[in-house]
Amino acid sequence: MAELSTMARPYAKAAFEYALASSALAEWSKMLATAAAVANSENVGKLLASPSLTTEQQAQAFIDVCGDELNAGVQNFIRILAENKRLALLPVVSELFEAQKAIQEKTVDVELITAFPLDSESEQRLADALTKKLERQVKVHSREDRSLIGGIVVRTGDLVIDSSVRGRLAKLAEALHS
Repeated sequence: MAELSTMARPYAKAAFEYALASSALAEWSKMLATAAAVANSENVGKLLASPSLTTEQQAQAFIDVCGDELNAGVQNFIRILAENKRLALLPVVSELFEAQKAIQEKTVDVELITAFPLDSESEQRLADALTKKLERQVKVHSREDRSLIGGIVVRTGDLVIDSSVRGRLAKLAEALHS
């Protein structure tokens, strides 16, 4: 996966800089997500792997599949990726683009996992506390996992805060076994 990220990074950076300069981050984000979904399609994967198509034909076929979802700038970007035989990198390019967009907008997605549903007031207090801690605007996504028994697990990127009963019991068991 690291190799794919390395190859995709310059394309994601170029797309991000272009979108930022043209004040179109949200539009490019949506269009790249669409293109990434199309690139992940099994049928499109077969099409892209076909040696009988030129890079121009691959790009045009890809653009045709996307229909009116892509503007001229993203279509040109698709053509450049095809010319360099990098269309398969679109899902990684989209992911890296989203990461740069989040940094630019100072936002972060946070997943709150609780044993029981949180009321909106508690969720808002947690979001406010995380906004202060992370110094970013927090977008909260909540879900339930009854196996936690109680408490909460907070996940964002590579940061995990586990204050669940299950997590504490696991730490206790680990301490007793060492």
